[in-house]
Amino acid sequence: MAVCLIFDAPGGTQAQYEQVRSEVAPGDIPPPGATYHAAGPTEDGWCVVEVWDSREALERFATEILPPALERAGLSGQPRIFEVTTIMHL
Repeated sequence: MAVCLIFDAPGGTQAQYEQVRSEVAPGDIPPPGATYHAAGPTEDGWCVVEVWDSREALERFATEILPPALERAGLSGQPRIFEVTTIMHL
């Protein structure tokens, strides 16, 4: 079942986001299992929303690949994850 990740980075900047993105998705090629990615500024930082094919694919990314990149960029935050029941392509 697909899962969604919402990651809010309080105080995060576009430069920090781009640093992390270039590390975890070099050449803008998404990691295995990622199907959707959107990101942008919020009132207090930066937000990323992703949809993944499975919880297993997301967990591998979120535990092995993402943390070192976030640390190097000086970003922190607690992701929210939930199972996806509906995806609408508009």
